[in-house]
Amino acid sequence: MKHRTQFGNDEACRTQMSRARSGVVTPEMQRVAEREDLPAETVRDEVARGRMIIPANVNHVALDPMAIGLKARVKINANIGSSPTSSSLDEEVDKLRLAQRWGADTVMDLSTGKQIDETRVAIIERAEVPIGTVPIYQALERVSKIEELTADLLLDTIERQALQGVDYMTIHAGVRLEHLPLCRHRVTGIVSRGGGILARWMIHHEAENPLFEHFDDVLEICRRHDVSISLGDGLRPGSIADASDAAQFAELDTLGELTKRAWERDVQVMVEGPGHVPLDQLEANVKRQQEVCHEAPFYTLGPLVTDIAPGYDHITSAIGAAVVGWHGTSMLCYVTPKEHLGLPDAEDVKQGLIAYRIAAHAADLARGTHNADRWDREISEARFAFDWQRQFDLSLDPETARAMHDETLADDYFKSAEFCSMCGPKYCPMHNFRDVDWDALAQLAQRRRSERAAAATV
Repeated sequence: MKHRTQFGNDEACRTQMSRARSGVVTPEMQRVAEREDLPAETVRDEVARGRMIIPANVNHVALDPMAIGLKARVKINANIGSSPTSSSLDEEVDKLRLAQRWGADTVMDLSTGKQIDETRVAIIERAEVPIGTVPIYQALERVSKIEELTADLLLDTIERQALQGVDYMTIHAGVRLEHLPLCRHRVTGIVSRGGGILARWMIHHEAENPLFEHFDDVLEICRRHDVSISLGDGLRPGSIADASDAAQFAELDTLGELTKRAWERDVQVMVEGPGHVPLDQLEANVKRQQEVCHEAPFYTLGPLVTDIAPGYDHITSAIGAAVVGWHGTSMLCYVTPKEHLGLPDAEDVKQGLIAYRIAAHAADLARGTHNADRWDREISEARFAFDWQRQFDLSLDPETARAMHDETLADDYFKSAEFCSMCGPKYCPMHNFRDVDWDALAQLAQRRRSERAAAATV
């Protein structure tokens, strides 16, 4: 479904949740039902309950609607965005194209520096997937230092981005002044950019978080444009040593309260989760979020299950992502090989997305989601039949699979043979298995059983 029709300007509340609670199945819900292989009424009921969201700003007309929630497939977000020191508008638009090609379900534009509005508009015009942002980044570009931020400036930035068509926004309203002392003895302090900005502002002004104080104003903007709120985890742990600490869970309790406030205004909400958590704490983290936040969709960065692998954190985090997806996380924010090191380029975007598509599918398999195992069965049948082309076509990355298969088979004749370069024709177990005469084997097995039975009676 593309080129959505915008709603009339006279509607005060235009959210999917409002219409779901009125019993309406919207075109967006119908499209989600088709994509998820669910009854449309199930989608409507889940949206009404708050357990599923459809990020679909009424101003984003090129959107092909999708859903995030417990009854949907596990989704993947890709972060892109320019920085003050690198990248350009054209490069970010190209990253969007690559993200969509490699399977991102949503894309967050985290641009800072110059041309923020121009970059975002160009991305939204071309995006069939929902686009997310962190408005405080752009608000900070409009002042010379953090201390000059104001509530009016933050709200104006949120309104501007809503009008541009942003489908969901990370709002760090759960970082409270009273939480900050809990971070004092952390190994890595505050690692969220939004959380760090607000912490510095609150300490300087000796005042409460303006996004918390003006959360009702944020909700009013979201109601008018159907912007989903992604409640940011500004105090998420940035290292294994800080995982599951008092600061993280104090903020989570506030996010649970904010979730209920958003639902009271018919605003769709998901809740962001921690970035660094060891394997043995992952299930407990998901269960705690689901309980505290009333089963609102959980959206995690990773989590990374170890801190030792800079350059390979798409792997350390995909391990954690598969586990939390299995236990109930609804969307996974990808991590690229450049995490902790620099701004990702196009190849990093691809590597991050491939790792996370593997993680998300592994989670879907574990959850028994909507015939997820059908894909695995089809590729396994193609593999056993030595149908190389079918196997490549079913792969996440057909070009890479084909190149790896072909590179060690010098003769074109062998590229379609019933073996690969690992085993060759003599040692291939599947080839040898296919040569078995199963009827003869069954008869042999029966004779042996009869012989053993006869021997036992002697």
